[in-house]
Amino acid sequence: VRGQYRAGAAEGKPAIGYLDEPGVAPHSRTETFVAIKTEISSWRWSGVPFYLRTGKRMAERLAEIVINFQTIPHSIFGRQRMTPNRLVIRLQPDESVRLYLMAKQPGDQMRLSPVYLDLDFKEVFESRSPEAYERLLMDVIRGDLSLFVRRDEQAAAWRWVEPILDAWESSPESPKPYTAGTWGPAASSALLSRDGLCWHEEA
Repeated sequence: VRGQYRAGAAEGKPAIGYLDEPGVAPHSRTETFVAIKTEISSWRWSGVPFYLRTGKRMAERLAEIVINFQTIPHSIFGRQRMTPNRLVIRLQPDESVRLYLMAKQPGDQMRLSPVYLDLDFKEVFESRSPEAYERLLMDVIRGDLSLFVRRDEQAAAWRWVEPILDAWESSPESPKPYTAGTWGPAASSALLSRDGLCWHEEA
């Protein structure tokens, strides 16, 4: 799913549409949002979908990895609705790890409710965590390349993404519009709903 933002509000301020930004051609088909479903062709990850999403002028500025565990095939708790466990690793702006699961409510009846376990790095460690580019620049000064992509990795990434870019270039379809300050076009939600899933903020 390709998207391009229209006028709206982002970070509490009015935001103009992408086509009204200085230096942008009035009929530009450049995407400002991408959501994609992909898979890894190996025995270890067979049948496991990976959903990637990135964009500009979205509802929040954050980077997260969300792992949705499989739904159990049958429940020992009767007809109660069982929400699959979910692990959310937030990388930016504040690092945290949160595990969502089902827990028994206090009392003599077997009733379950969704709860979460939370590790907030800001609360545990008092020192300020550097911003992403701040950390990379410091690593450059120190000569530490551990967070940088190797040349062969970069070449492999381009081999993977170039056919997608070529297909978009030759397609007459324009990016789908979305309002600045939202989570992107509705089609990105439909991408997951076809598999009976949803994005983390929609759960």
